[in-house]
Amino acid sequence: MSSQTDTKDAQAREQLVELAAEFYDQFVAGEIPHMELPTRTKSNIEYDPEKKVWVYGDRTSTRSANSVGGARKLLKAAYTVEFLANQLDEDRSSTLRELYYLSESWDNEEAQFNGQDESNSLVEDLEIVTGVTREDMHMRPEESGATLMGPLELREQTRRGEREIHCQLDVGEGGYQIPNNPDTIEFLDHDIDFVMCVETGGMRDRLIENGFDDEYNCLIVHLKGQPARATRRITKRLHDDLDLPVLVFCDGDPWSYRIYGSVAYGSIKSAHLSEYLATPEARYVGIRPQDIVDYDLPTDPLADSDINALESELSDPRFQTDFWEEQIELQLDIEKKAEQQALASRGLDFVTDTYLPERLEEMGVL
Repeated sequence: MSSQTDTKDAQAREQLVELAAEFYDQFVAGEIPHMELPTRTKSNIEYDPEKKVWVYGDRTSTRSANSVGGARKLLKAAYTVEFLANQLDEDRSSTLRELYYLSESWDNEEAQFNGQDESNSLVEDLEIVTGVTREDMHMRPEESGATLMGPLELREQTRRGEREIHCQLDVGEGGYQIPNNPDTIEFLDHDIDFVMCVETGGMRDRLIENGFDDEYNCLIVHLKGQPARATRRITKRLHDDLDLPVLVFCDGDPWSYRIYGSVAYGSIKSAHLSEYLATPEARYVGIRPQDIVDYDLPTDPLADSDINALESELSDPRFQTDFWEEQIELQLDIEKKAEQQALASRGLDFVTDTYLPERLEEMGVL
């Protein structure tokens, strides 16, 4: 492990232990132990038009030991901090699921979690209070990261030391798998002109099979549906560190528009990390409702849930632009939705030979 990683781990451990020390100092001062958090409800999530991301509002709530329930929550927080500090000391990692089961072995039954939702929520609380991300706590999600494919050379930290990888020449068709903590990656060199985030595995494979990454110097990021934090973080780093345009290519339905929204503006669930994860400059390529009309794409009818979601998006600050209002109103009018793969109705090469080149030229990317 590099000295830089050692230092970062030590800083993360120190910030976690400081929280436990605050509880102790409150005891010594004769105060009831407590910690203050932003109120984590939808009504306390605000869209910051200046930063262009979702953030917590001003309302806060206090976790206090002045009730049995509050005391249990602080007890669980203390036990979790101890576990995480030891994990960092030992340079180990664990998953969110493992944390839930590990609590079964803690000597105080009151500190054990009642379910994984409770342990997940506590880890998020600790992120907010300490300013340490769960990645820096060495906590991993159950699902592995998504993948990259394109002309990017990077250096990554592994348990066997550093290794350098080219994300075309040194990987198979599956691409380079994004690690849980993309901040451990160092970008070395690239020939990338733009980053294309793709929702579905089928479309990602089509672009690679057709050589789109080679022909257009494109780095293809597979979002795997709603993107994981690691995927959103590396996308932001690619934009911020390498000054690359970021484009998002999804299905033409309201749920996919929200996938774009989470890449560009952040999500309500991770509002405390929006500035760390979101890329407000990301632009939406398609599928657009206008494409359904222009290309006469195969479609499915909108379900009631789709209509409700589209109507909700009309009042969502992330979608209150002329472009989105026009597209959403059109979709409500035609009452249809389409998948990325619907472009194959015009041939397997249509997406890479015609659709994307024309769209990217229209957007000023090519």
